[in-house]
Amino acid sequence: MAESEHGWHPGVTEYVQIGVILAVLTAIEVALYFAPVIRQVTVPALLFLTALKFVLVVAWFMHLRFDHRLFRRVFLVGLALATTVFGIVIATMFLGTPMVQA
Repeated sequence: MAESEHGWHPGVTEYVQIGVILAVLTAIEVALYFAPVIRQVTVPALLFLTALKFVLVVAWFMHLRFDHRLFRRVFLVGLALATTVFGIVIATMFLGTPMVQA
């Protein structure tokens, strides 16, 4: 394949920068977990940081930011489907009828 057939991809510097950002976000998550903060603040903050890290990894290291839009759409549809199934399972566990114990 010719070089012109590929889109632009980040170089080593960009990957190192994203790696440092991910390490800092992970350090913030760990510090937040051990900080004496109420759970109503900790859990949403950890979920937000996790989602942010997920987006960075998918966009940069899986190259979805630089690939064709079709690949992004296929990934996002799969992600939405998996999230929906996960939500249904969790809802069933917590909202379903309790199991009868013998």
